[in-house]
Amino acid sequence: MKDDTERLIPFSAPSLCFPKGKIWLVGGTSDSATIARAIAAEQFPCTVTVTTSAARSLYPQRQNLKIEIASMDISQMDKFCWREQIVAIVDASHPYAVAVSEGAIATAQTKQIPYLRYERPSVNFPSLDKGAIELDSLETLVNGDYLLGQRVLLTVGYKALPLFKPWQNRATLFTRLLPALNSLEVAISAGFSSDRIIALRPPVSAELEKALWQQWQISLVVTKASGRAGGEDVKRSVAAELGVSLIVIARPKVAYPQQTSNLSDVIAFCRQHLLLD
Repeated sequence: MKDDTERLIPFSAPSLCFPKGKIWLVGGTSDSATIARAIAAEQFPCTVTVTTSAARSLYPQRQNLKIEIASMDISQMDKFCWREQIVAIVDASHPYAVAVSEGAIATAQTKQIPYLRYERPSVNFPSLDKGAIELDSLETLVNGDYLLGQRVLLTVGYKALPLFKPWQNRATLFTRLLPALNSLEVAISAGFSSDRIIALRPPVSAELEKALWQQWQISLVVTKASGRAGGEDVKRSVAAELGVSLIVIARPKVAYPQQTSNLSDVIAFCRQHLLLD
């Protein structure tokens, strides 16, 4: 994979500087939990936002680390930044959480707060990609004939499942989603019967992935380009081994003001904006 990541210049803080304000870590992913632990180790004051209580359990309990469960629009983000005295934003939300990232970017621009996107690296396995079909969106998928007559496993998140309701009589659809009540309710409303739903929290090993596909006699898997953290590499490997077709939905294109895939850059960014005179 070509590394077009914008590199940040490390900042050496004077010894008499003291932290001013807090970092806002937009969380909810395993990546953000790793970043939170690194921030806590540096003793930087930080507020992490997640959208579910289950996600909250990913983070360590530290005095300088505050975890909030919140789903905010732009006006709420503005108030949040004022209340928490946010001086810099690290966005480590899911690659497909476009509305969250766009809201954080807009808030950063309005309040003139430095913003950094942590983007998990993409998976690049040329030897495993020969049978994979890459599409730009789920809309392209459901508007085509890719699913027709197939036994399909959808690993695209519960919010996308209503898009597949018209396909319930044209293909045999299965879905794997997080074990949460709202996820199950959306799946059932989208036409998935209980025997075609599996509620399972990742990570999913290659052995379990393979067993599930074989149990359901899956002929086609739909996933997102979510990187190793999302198990994309495992799905590509199992698909190649079993000869199962794989459709990968590309990441949405977002105009991030500044981004990196390196944890050290995130820490340098936090240090710089917390310790400015």
